[in-house]
Amino acid sequence: MLAAVSVVPALALSGWLLAGLPLLLLGWFRPLPMALLGGAAALLLSACGLRRLPGTAATTPRGTTTPRWATAVTLAVALGSGVFNGLLHGEQLIVRRDPATYAQYAVWLARHGSLPIPTGDFGGPDPALRFDSMGFYSADGGIIPQFMAGPPMIHAIGHWLGGVPGLLLLPPVLGALAVLTVAGTAARLTGPRWAPLAAVVFAVSLPILYTSRTTFSEIPSLILLFGGMNLLLDARARLRAGPPGAAFSSAVLAGLSFGLALLVRIDGLRDVLPVLAFAGGLVALRRIPRARSFPEERLGVPLLTGLLVGGAWGFAGGYVLARPYLEYLSGSLVPLLGICAVVVVLTAAGAAFAPRIAALARRLPRAGWLPNAAAALVVLVMAGFAVRPWAQSVRRDAVTPEDRLTADFIEKTQIANGLAPDKSRLYYEHSLDWLFWYVGVPAVVLATVAAAVLARRLARGGEFGWLLPLAVIGWTTVTTLWRPAITPDHPFASRRLVPVVIPGLVLLAVWGLRWLSRRLARTRRFAGRPRRLRAAVAAGVLLLAAPPAITSIGTAFTPVNRGEAAAVAGLCRAIPADASVLVAERVTGDRLTQVVRGQCGLPTARVVYPKDSSVPLRADVLRLAEAVRRTGRVPVLLAAEPEQLMAYGPATRVMSLRTRQDERSLVDPPDGTWSLTVDVWMTVPA
Repeated sequence: MLAAVSVVPALALSGWLLAGLPLLLLGWFRPLPMALLGGAAALLLSACGLRRLPGTAATTPRGTTTPRWATAVTLAVALGSGVFNGLLHGEQLIVRRDPATYAQYAVWLARHGSLPIPTGDFGGPDPALRFDSMGFYSADGGIIPQFMAGPPMIHAIGHWLGGVPGLLLLPPVLGALAVLTVAGTAARLTGPRWAPLAAVVFAVSLPILYTSRTTFSEIPSLILLFGGMNLLLDARARLRAGPPGAAFSSAVLAGLSFGLALLVRIDGLRDVLPVLAFAGGLVALRRIPRARSFPEERLGVPLLTGLLVGGAWGFAGGYVLARPYLEYLSGSLVPLLGICAVVVVLTAAGAAFAPRIAALARRLPRAGWLPNAAAALVVLVMAGFAVRPWAQSVRRDAVTPEDRLTADFIEKTQIANGLAPDKSRLYYEHSLDWLFWYVGVPAVVLATVAAAVLARRLARGGEFGWLLPLAVIGWTTVTTLWRPAITPDHPFASRRLVPVVIPGLVLLAVWGLRWLSRRLARTRRFAGRPRRLRAAVAAGVLLLAAPPAITSIGTAFTPVNRGEAAAVAGLCRAIPADASVLVAERVTGDRLTQVVRGQCGLPTARVVYPKDSSVPLRADVLRLAEAVRRTGRVPVLLAAEPEQLMAYGPATRVMSLRTRQDERSLVDPPDGTWSLTVDVWMTVPA
């Protein structure tokens, strides 16, 4: 059961996305087609992934079956996580940051099933009309949402099942599935008795709580990446236990799950680069005659096949549906694509010339120093991140308009935090401190020791099952800590650690605790004294679980953005059904243009405002209002303050939201929330 429930989430999401993207490209992303095709694909992949599972993958490394208590506790932790986050879920619908953009994207897909979003008729083109807003670009005669289409296609399920409340409750469900997925990886790599500990430490970490309560992309990405690891580990187990057919299908599904991570987050391209190299390495081993006794090399081609199919879905979704977003990210995406191209070339060359490379390697003297060097490198890298704050202050000079907005945001946040204003600071040099906050110093130390021990064993030819997980965890952790590439306020910045870094460190720390307990059992102080050993292990468990829980307490019991769903519903009721909405103020335009267009179902546009103002020219507003009347619709103006509408008629307040929002902490772990006020006023110009 534990093996099954830890791969079904990735298999189901893979099937849903595999069917969903073609239907979305055709404009048919509707409940019935997706229920038939997406549901069928999810069931088919799940059936293939679970084939012959109980007799092979549901075993520990020693071959004993999973104890029932471990499965029961793991399931209870996942269920508790889902219920807890469901009760305290957020309601981020007003577009201020990424979660609301994902939510509005999902609302549009659930209601309309096609892209781009039409602009609506405002009486013809006019230079004072703007249809873009925060998180939504004007492109190709319509409006394109900012992000990859994978998360909204998944979140649309909640909207179909329960409207906006259902949409807001789907993230806690995904968070619970992520707990099962990570626990399943721990069971496969460390042993099922350790799965409950991994589930607890993972579930109580603040970034996991944070991203499990609202519509982020990180949790679905985590499920696909670690689900892919689970499927590949199952393929190894099947390959050693019986006929290769089930192993090959599991390897294909593993590659597919890895590849589809690109459709969820374009950063997934970085995360799966080690998978590409690993698959190429297996193909290369297949071509070396002396490697034929190594069974895993037969999985290279099916793993690579699945990876290419999933990656093709991701690239197609990005190119067709998110091109403006990818152009915006070109500064970091182009170098990443270059690295990917280098990896592809090296992988292909290694596979092509594998026999010659192997023959040359046999002539070289044995590098006895390599295992110790690999272990030392792990320690040195982490030590480098530890001393980085004393050697570097990461800065960025604002060049683009987006950079200037980020710099202004950082300066305002510094003032709110009581820090000296310096809008060029990015605080990336403190990225290791973020891990100390969210998983604790003991977990980071244990994970570092475990990575060093595993690297040493891998260099000596052992622990092959850890090769790909350690490569993915190590590569993504180092690149993320070096350049998180996100505004550095917390808890928002903590989302960068969610897809790989935090679950990876939890897995390594749990494995490290098991390794340490076995070392202690062989010492004179603990040999033959099981009670003393159990007490030491219990202390280790407490050291792993307590620090992240303590950090999370400050925000875990405070829901944020509550009341936004009711406030938006009230806004929609207040606007006439035959209205075309003109937003006549900057902040309201940023936050509510797509909300009114998507949730209220009304044509909505912003009125261009001069450079040094936040409100448009009166002549532009009156001209556009008259153009709307000529279409037979009612022009409605929205703004943040009644004074901004006085020139056009009496104003009525249609939204008065008083709620809590996430804290914005730069140098300390977040331990509370901030107040949030949103007012919207409306008038119908005479």
